[in-house]
Amino acid sequence: MSNSPTPDKLTVHHLDDSRSIRILWMLEELSVPYELVTYKRMQDMTAPADLKMIHVSGTSPIITEGNLTLSESGAIFLRDKYDTEGKIKPSKEGKLDDLYFLHYSEGTLMPLLANKLIFGVLPDKAPFLLRPMFGIITDLMNTNFLNPRLQTQAGLIEEHLAKSGDWFAGGDHPTAADFMMIFPLESWNYRYPELIGKNAKAFVGRIHERPAYKRAVEKAGGHRFA
Repeated sequence: MSNSPTPDKLTVHHLDDSRSIRILWMLEELSVPYELVTYKRMQDMTAPADLKMIHVSGTSPIITEGNLTLSESGAIFLRDKYDTEGKIKPSKEGKLDDLYFLHYSEGTLMPLLANKLIFGVLPDKAPFLLRPMFGIITDLMNTNFLNPRLQTQAGLIEEHLAKSGDWFAGGDHPTAADFMMIFPLESWNYRYPELIGKNAKAFVGRIHERPAYKRAVEKAGGHRFA
């Protein structure tokens, strides 16, 4: 862990290579001042116990500000509090897409990607004599369950971005949907590029070139998927 939070100031508790890059990007886009406390993953890639001292979930992102302590990326998008000028507000036409993809990112997409990652490392974590069996299980899960479902989701995303343009809620600026979607898409593109579509790849590339995103990555001390 580095730095110490100042009471009553907005503080982001950031775990390296994690979902909390979304919150840093959002705050940079909005030019909202914040303090950053960074945490390093353990050798087994799990979050350190220090995060549980901030919130019982022990996961990142977490924000603190005065008496407020809030986790979960989707809950942290407090437009009324931080977006005072409507910079990330969706248009009337894009409001439903914004709501849908805000929830879709964690409700549908991330569980598939997390399961694929877990099954990918499972053979190496298993006892030596059981690794061939776990390798077979992983292959079956990928072939019969995970890859087909990811291909379905890739098609959904490609079709949507072909209609909506640069942003998931349409319009000319990012909304909560885009802040939520960047992490699953950039990690997907990093780990399984053969399973992701060209429109999704282009979306990731656009975000990575935004000055606000670059500032977020720099302040975070780097981001594996950028």
